[in-house]
Amino acid sequence: DEELLKSIQATVVRVEGDCEQLGYVTGSLRDDHRQQQRDIEALFRSLESLEKKADKEDLLLLKEDKAALGSKVNCTQFEASMESLEERMREMLKRVLGQEQRWQEVHQQLRDVLDSKLDRLELGPFQKQLEETWGRMIKELKDEMSVSADDAAGIKQQLLVPYKCLSCDRDLNMQVPG
Repeated sequence: DEELLKSIQATVVRVEGDCEQLGYVTGSLRDDHRQQQRDIEALFRSLESLEKKADKEDLLLLKEDKAALGSKVNCTQFEASMESLEERMREMLKRVLGQEQRWQEVHQQLRDVLDSKLDRLELGPFQKQLEETWGRMIKELKDEMSVSADDAAGIKQQLLVPYKCLSCDRDLNMQVPG
């Protein structure tokens, strides 16, 4: 039971470590997404400000700036990075769900182990039964170990009752001959 408890505790610690790691990775992904969103918003603001300030002479420069902007933020590149981010988020969600399933399994195992333990109310009658059995066994052993009159090596007092064995000093039930 202690080994199972240690195993469960190790699994819980491992799950907690995985959860911390998942939290760190999720925070990192969230920060990356926010930074990309800020960059995109900054590009759109700069584009709007350029369009407002542009006049006929600056129209050619604006087209060049749009071409430069297109090379900086390529739509296909942006979509690819967003798809990659979405895929990573799906993978993280699968891992979190897997961790939750493992947590539920460990929780169920712990609940089963606790349910299989003896209740404190059951321990009293069980202890009494053990003590009775132990007492009977001790009595039987004493009965088996008792020495009969024929088995004694000798007696201390030859004619006085009770007779005692010379080797073990136990009382012997003997009748005096004659």
